[in-house]
Amino acid sequence: MTSPRPHVPPLPVRDGLNPTRLVLPHDDVSRARFATAVAYLLDRFPDDGARLREKVAAGEVVTGSGVVVTEDTPYEPRGFLYLYRDLPDDEPVVPALTDVEVLHRDENLLVVDKPHLVATMPRGRWVTQTVLTHLRVILGLPDLVPAHRLDRPTAGVLVLTVRPEVRGAYQLVFQERRARKVYEAVAPLPADGGTVRAGVASTEPASTAGFPRTVRSRIVKRRGVVRAEEVPGEPNAESRIDLVERDPARGLGLYRLEPRTGKTHQLRLHMASLGLPILHDPFWPELRADAPDDPARPLQLLARSLVFDDPLTGERRELVSRRSLSAWPLPARCGYEIDGSCAGSSGDSLTTPCGTSAPARSGRGQ
Repeated sequence: MTSPRPHVPPLPVRDGLNPTRLVLPHDDVSRARFATAVAYLLDRFPDDGARLREKVAAGEVVTGSGVVVTEDTPYEPRGFLYLYRDLPDDEPVVPALTDVEVLHRDENLLVVDKPHLVATMPRGRWVTQTVLTHLRVILGLPDLVPAHRLDRPTAGVLVLTVRPEVRGAYQLVFQERRARKVYEAVAPLPADGGTVRAGVASTEPASTAGFPRTVRSRIVKRRGVVRAEEVPGEPNAESRIDLVERDPARGLGLYRLEPRTGKTHQLRLHMASLGLPILHDPFWPELRADAPDDPARPLQLLARSLVFDDPLTGERRELVSRRSLSAWPLPARCGYEIDGSCAGSSGDSLTTPCGTSAPARSGRGQ
């Protein structure tokens, strides 16, 4: 049984959004049930029947080859249908979108410093109020696509590809774990200044006891369940965790996190499993999935740096966030350390020409 062949979308990006693609089922029941493409659409989306008929009448639904769908267009198993989704009327406004800052831009890559509480790409309630949609529109880059994931609550370095021709090469860098990622997080200090290692108490200072340490576990993310979970079995997730700064007066520490794998919620789950949940995490230790966003108390997790060898040029890319965590306002001694040496990033604003330094913005999301 063959898989559907990849197609170049016959409809262009509009308002920063790709057209929605539907694959027509090829099972015997569907073949017998649907005589036309429109019949399938009306059955799949019964609550949107009137609007779908309007789109068909306006010529806004096309096949994978770009042919306009009519009421008589035959049902084609394994065929594609493309149409634009309607923009939501109730999408929450995301003020922090205006605070997205460009760290690097060239003909192949756009690297930005993502604020907290901004979705990377359309999903769920957020469609137009996302980094991807916003940048496609204001920068005129319709082919922009993220090279990797960065969860909505997390701030920091996000890499996007500019041209379809290079997209696969950069995405493979992340899929094959050839990029070194370093995160910062604020979380509680180990209880009583002891080690978190295997639950065995220690009299060593918390700044050294049990750190750095590597956490390995099996993480699964079940469909329809909002947070990932650890389950018994062969480990598929690995994180290196180090306690790099301490604030005993508040009982908090600054942690350096290096994921060796990229499972959903991996760093947040591994910290929680140590009894050190990241500050202001709505998922751990207790699930508060429906809690409203609080811009004054964002998840204290920051994608601080990314280092990788460019798959096209071989050039070493060192990308560093300019943001800081609001719960750890202590000034850094230097921009950041990569392989033992100080590194920094001057960053460009969205209106600054590429390659021109731009000052850090005041009042931006931390």
